[in-house]
Amino acid sequence: MKKKYYIILATVALLVLLDQLTKQYIVKTMELGEYYTVIENFFLISSHRNTGGAWGILTGQMTVFYLITFIAFILFYYLIKEANFSTKKVYSIAVTLLIAGAVGNFIDRVLFQEVVDFLDFYIFGYNFPIFNVADMCLVIGMALFAYDILLEDIIHAKIKD
Repeated sequence: MKKKYYIILATVALLVLLDQLTKQYIVKTMELGEYYTVIENFFLISSHRNTGGAWGILTGQMTVFYLITFIAFILFYYLIKEANFSTKKVYSIAVTLLIAGAVGNFIDRVLFQEVVDFLDFYIFGYNFPIFNVADMCLVIGMALFAYDILLEDIIHAKIKD
């Protein structure tokens, strides 16, 4: 097996482990709805469950999430082939984070039919949707993926000129 696959597998495993351990810690130490203030009017640790997606969309529609995850895993299979930590670092990190995030939340959906969320931020008075480590991987992974696409477009545009 190529070195890149070991790197991706090890990183995904560590991130999924971190995700699952933090979620289990919340489940075992906090009651549902309980919270602790970390930074007043900014950051709380909250015990929350989500049977939907971001902002609670498609609440209770597990079949839709299973289908989306299945499609994502097929896409990851093709994206991972292009991963190269020497020449395509941003792309490779993005794909790795996306896989870790998808796996972390998929585990929750399969085992519990809900996702444990606990990171709760108030940003400029707005109560941002509560999230978890897997969600962070997904958001950061998508941002890096978009950045990589834009960077490639800029490079190709300069080469054309």
